Amino acid sequence: ESPEPDKVSFRNATTNFISNAFTAFRRCRENIMPIYKAPVEDVTFLLNDVFQIDRYDNLPGFSDASADVREAILGEAAKLSEEVLQPLNRVGDLEGCVRHDDGRVTTPKGFKEAFKQVAEGGWLGLSAPAEYGGQGLPVTLSQVVTEFQSAANMAFSMYGGLTMGATAALLVHGKPEQKKMFVPKMIAGEWTGTMNLTEPQCGTDLGLLRTKAVKQEDGSWHIDGVK
Repeated sequence: ESPEPDKVSFRNATTNFISNAFTAFRRCRENIMPIYKAPVEDVTFLLNDVFQIDRYDNLPGFSDASADVREAILGEAAKLSEEVLQPLNRVGDLEGCVRHDDGRVTTPKGFKEAFKQVAEGGWLGLSAPAEYGGQGLPVTLSQVVTEFQSAANMAFSMYGGLTMGATAALLVHGKPEQKKMFVPKMIAGEWTGTMNLTEPQCGTDLGLLRTKAVKQEDGSWHIDGVK
């Protein structure tokens, strides 16, 4: 039995309406330019009024982080994140990194130039010791900068984030000769840190990871599997 004519007309009209609505939505999305606005005022309020950061100027680095210094750092960090890093977020999504047969990796367009700006601006060594080329300012400030950069472009921020993490590990656990060799170059952005994972079969699907520890006769443990 064929559907009644009015039901067919209603069904067709509904289908056309939904199709047109989705088409209009897609066109609207294509014309939307995503933006990022760093919460400088909120952070300033937290540092000055909530945490009252000036109370800690008797601690290493804090005496150099005066109100005018903090204002300048937050302002420049916001400008870098909003005007340089955020526009590259979409570029990274579309292009990604390319690994070549000889082992070289090409980053998305604009990433290399942006990293040069980050390195030359001293952002990688904001809280690193001055003796290695850093600025020796509180980690409180470098964490704020990291938050700005991560919010603007998470993928790009990993380059600096992993480098600063490796630098911190070297400063705490490295031998003097290791610190002398690696830390200045990492702070300058000449060398970078990486994240080395042993998850060949599943990437970020951590539920698939399997690791086994077997106690040995001498009391030690033999660990087998992947991280």
